[in-house]
Amino acid sequence: MFDKINEECGVFGIHTKENSDVTRFTYTALYALQHRGQESCGIAVNDRGIINYKCGNGLVNEVFDKEAIERLNGGKIAIGHVRYSMRGKTARRDVQPLVVRHMKGPMALAFNGNLINSTKLKEDYELKGAIFQSNNDAEVIAYTITEQRLTCDSIEQSLEKAMFKLQGAYSAVIMSPKKLIAARDPHGIRPLCIGVLPNEAGYVIASESCALNAVGAEFVRDIEPGEIVVIRNSGITSIKTHCGGKGSLCVFEYVYFARLDSVIEGQSVHEARVKAGEFLAEEHPVNADVVIGVPDSAIDAALGYARRSGIPYGMGLTKNRYVGRTFIQPTQEMRETTVKIKLSAVESVISGKRVVVIDDSIVRGTTTRIIIKMLREAGAKEVHVRLSSPPFRHPCYFGADIDSRASLIANSKTLEEIREEIGADSLGYLSIEHLEKVAANADCGFCAGCFSGKYPMDVPDELPSDKFDLKLTQ
Repeated sequence: MFDKINEECGVFGIHTKENSDVTRFTYTALYALQHRGQESCGIAVNDRGIINYKCGNGLVNEVFDKEAIERLNGGKIAIGHVRYSMRGKTARRDVQPLVVRHMKGPMALAFNGNLINSTKLKEDYELKGAIFQSNNDAEVIAYTITEQRLTCDSIEQSLEKAMFKLQGAYSAVIMSPKKLIAARDPHGIRPLCIGVLPNEAGYVIASESCALNAVGAEFVRDIEPGEIVVIRNSGITSIKTHCGGKGSLCVFEYVYFARLDSVIEGQSVHEARVKAGEFLAEEHPVNADVVIGVPDSAIDAALGYARRSGIPYGMGLTKNRYVGRTFIQPTQEMRETTVKIKLSAVESVISGKRVVVIDDSIVRGTTTRIIIKMLREAGAKEVHVRLSSPPFRHPCYFGADIDSRASLIANSKTLEEIREEIGADSLGYLSIEHLEKVAANADCGFCAGCFSGKYPMDVPDELPSDKFDLKLTQ
C-alpha cells in the first residue's frame, strides 16, 4: 500500500537448560521482529517432546492474548515466526511455524527466504505420492528433510543432506523433541544470529540482533552462510559441510528491511543508513534550506545527508503510529487519503523552504507523488527527492516482494520521466557502487540483484509469483 518493498519473514528460536517461560520470550522477540512481517505470526512450543502451537493471521498482539500465551506455557524449546505474504494476502494454511508429525518424531519449522527450485521439488514429491496442504516453501523444506530421515540417524544429518537439494535463500529454525536447530543457506542471503541468555541459561536464534536485546540475550555471533547450528542441553555444536563462501547478504537489509538498532554481520544498520545519506549528498548535491526524511527508515539517511551537505535537518514529516495496517482502500482517491492519514507535513518546518526529502526507495511512485504534493501544499518552494538506494529494475527471487518488472517504475521510465511523474524539482538515486560501500564493516559480500540484475546464483526464468497455484497466494 505505501509503495514499499517488504521483507517476507522473521524467525526466532529459544532453547533453555531448564523449563522456563519460553513462550513469553518468543512472544517478546516476535514483537521486536514485527517489522519483518505483519500479515501473520505463530509460536510452537516443545513441552517434554510434545509440540503445541498456535498460529494466525494478524499482528503478534492480535493473535496472542494472555490466555493463548498461558495455554502454550511450559517446556524448554520454542520457535516463532512473523510473516509478510509476497502477494499481500495470507491463507491460514500458509502461516508458520509448520508442525510435521513423522514416524521418526515431530518437527516444527519456520523460515525466512524463498526457494528458487521449490516448484521442481514439489512436483517430484507429488509424483511420489506427497500431498501438499500449503502454498509456501516451508512445507517443501519439511518434505526434503523428512525424505532423508529414513536413512539418517539425526534430524541435523537429514538437514545436512537436504541442503544439497535446496536452492535459494533460507534462514530457518527447526525444533525437534530435544533440539533447536538453525540453518542458513550457503549464500547467507537472509540474516540469522545466535545469542546467549544471562548466566548461560540457554541460547536464542533470531533473524536480527534487536530480538536478542528484547529478551535480554547477549549477541554471540552471526550464523555463517551454509552453517547448521544444533542446540541441546549440553550446549552448541555446528555442522559446516555447506560453508566456505563469503556470502551474499541482501544489501537492502541495511537500507530498509532491518531495524535500525540491529547489527548484521558486524555492521550497525543505523550507521549504514547514515553513510548512505552521506554518499547521496556527495553524488547529488543541491542548494536547499532543509533536509527531511520519510519516517521511519529514511530518517537516518536524512541525518547523513544533512551532516555531509551542511544543510540543516528538520522533522518535516510526522507519522501517525495509530493507523491500523488494514486501513487500505482500493481507489486512488482513497489511497491518497490513507497516505495523508499515515503521514503529515509539519508546516512550520516546510513553509517557504527549498526542501530535500530523503526516502529509502521508490517502487511504483504512487506514495512519493502524494508526499511531494503534501509538501507543496504545506508551502514548500522546491522539493528535491533523494533515494538511499539505486533504482529497482529487477525482481527478487529470495524473499522480498518484488515479483514483477512491470510494477517497477524505474524499469519502464527514465530518470527524467520519473521526476516528472512524481512532481519533484530534482531526483537522485544512490549509485550501486556507493550502495555496496554503506556496510563497509560487514564481513560478507552482498546480493544487489534487484538493482543490478546480477544474482549470487542462477535464477529461473519464471518470476517468484509464478510458483504453485496462484489462487493460493503466498
